[in-house]
Amino acid sequence: MKEFVKNSKDGKVSEALAGLTDPKLIMMFVGNADNFDANVEELEKAFPGVPSVACIANAYGQEMYPDGLSIIAFTDGVDVVTGVLKEASTAPVKYMKEMEDKIRQLRPGTDDTVCIDFCTGNDACVLTTVHSLLHKHHIALTGGTGDAGKVAVDGQVYQDADAYILVKNRRGKIKVYKENIYRPMEGYRFIASDTDKSKYYVGKLNGKSAKQVYMDVLGIPESEIQTATFANPFGKLSGKDVCIISLKGVEGPGLTCYRQVNDSDVLSLLAIRDTEEIAHETIEKIKKDFNKISGVFSINCAFRYIYFNDHGSMNSYLKLMNELSGHCGYVGYGEHYNEQFVNQSMSCVVFE
Repeated sequence: MKEFVKNSKDGKVSEALAGLTDPKLIMMFVGNADNFDANVEELEKAFPGVPSVACIANAYGQEMYPDGLSIIAFTDGVDVVTGVLKEASTAPVKYMKEMEDKIRQLRPGTDDTVCIDFCTGNDACVLTTVHSLLHKHHIALTGGTGDAGKVAVDGQVYQDADAYILVKNRRGKIKVYKENIYRPMEGYRFIASDTDKSKYYVGKLNGKSAKQVYMDVLGIPESEIQTATFANPFGKLSGKDVCIISLKGVEGPGLTCYRQVNDSDVLSLLAIRDTEEIAHETIEKIKKDFNKISGVFSINCAFRYIYFNDHGSMNSYLKLMNELSGHCGYVGYGEHYNEQFVNQSMSCVVFE
């Protein structure tokens, strides 16, 4: 598999496509939501019939592309089918038969196919819906959420939808990974109560105001809660894994989050680890699994990007990840790793 990565700071589709020949898949990342529909139309005219997916987000290759428009294309060694699950917030299951037909069209083997998806929202429900089907066909999944509630598939713009790409690697295996840069803080475990699932709201922790507990533990004023989550989100244990729960804001005595918390859930307060050390661990794990890497596509959470950027380490992180051949990806607002909807994480797929 070969990758093509190019950015246009001026947001010009033609400039970002310059030099691209015989693509098997085109992914477009648009920084300006106002231009999205027109950009999608222009892309389809430039490469009619080529599978394509687009969302509103910033991309990266060897460096970050914070503005404009970016193209990431796969140009060799893959078979690709695209599709869309409409009505993502209410009834994505209605479109599962179409997805299964596309899977059968691709004829996946074992560990050679991945689903890359771009969602507008209701991610947890979408992932639960597709997991059983993908798992049955040995298909891994990575993906994320774009901005402004829009995605596009093959020249058509959708709202309230999950755009997906099924990619079969004809020259080897694929595998997905998730990177967590946080660890549980000793001595801080809480029982959640007074929650509201519809609002992703947590009213109390250990019977006390969730807002006040968070402020007291970190020694911060209310005005710093939204930025404190970059270094200190909550975590919920799921087996041996930790599901990160980002804080969205304050509501009365409680906190709103970016993923659901239920009454009686046991939460830990997390602290950030050495991000460079974690990146090296991820790289070494991948290198042990692959003798040869042809490409890596990743999704980094916007909160990770903000934290790295604030600490001047985003470009150094990308340089580290470029030890892996052809690393590129985009900044999302929630990450997908198989059936998991995760926060403040990096999810990626590696192609042999």
